[in-house]
Amino acid sequence: MLSQTTLTIGLVWVACLCGDAAAQSIYTCVDGKGRTITQDRPIAECLDRTQQELTRSGTVKRQLGPSLTAQELAAQEVKDKQAADMHAREAEEKRRDLALLLRYPNRTVHNQERATALAQIDEVIKAASKRTVELAEQRKAVNSEFEFYVKDPGKAPPSLKRRLEENDSSVLVQKRFILDQESEKKRVNMRFDEELVKLKELWALAGGAPANAAAGTTGAASRPRLAPKTKF
Repeated sequence: MLSQTTLTIGLVWVACLCGDAAAQSIYTCVDGKGRTITQDRPIAECLDRTQQELTRSGTVKRQLGPSLTAQELAAQEVKDKQAADMHAREAEEKRRDLALLLRYPNRTVHNQERATALAQIDEVIKAASKRTVELAEQRKAVNSEFEFYVKDPGKAPPSLKRRLEENDSSVLVQKRFILDQESEKKRVNMRFDEELVKLKELWALAGGAPANAAAGTTGAASRPRLAPKTKF
């Protein structure tokens, strides 16, 4: 027997279809008891199974699937949402892959950008190291003044003690900063390594952009041609 929910949904479905289709089509199905039923409108007894809509000449116009219960409708909505999410992720991945390929048409361009990024970090480290040397010189001057209070450090003026503390603090800051920049270099190298793995696949799919392409081939002529069947 049909459930109340199925029957309700089915009747609404029948009412929507009957208005303009009944006069033009014939509906047929085999019900749960094995009987073949034919009517000029969607068949209520076959709401839980497939029925065919026929033209007046007897050819199949379309097939009507079984009506879904509320639980089945909810499950279908979840399935549709999952499919839509997957499609969106695939589209976004293709967009990122295309952007990556356009940015790095060959291995040389990728290597050059890696080198540039690392060089910028090295310049920052160099500046911090220079500052560390300056702080070391300042510390020598402070230590020289403290020599007058070796026998009784408590008599050292507060300003001298403050200069010593500030020097120690600044040296610590610079050391931490340099360590952070060294970590940043590792992150940059890791990012470029991961990109390179993906790019090798994209270059191959796009027509085999040479991995050892000569420098200076980054113009429009060196852009890879994307074949219609290319998939990223």
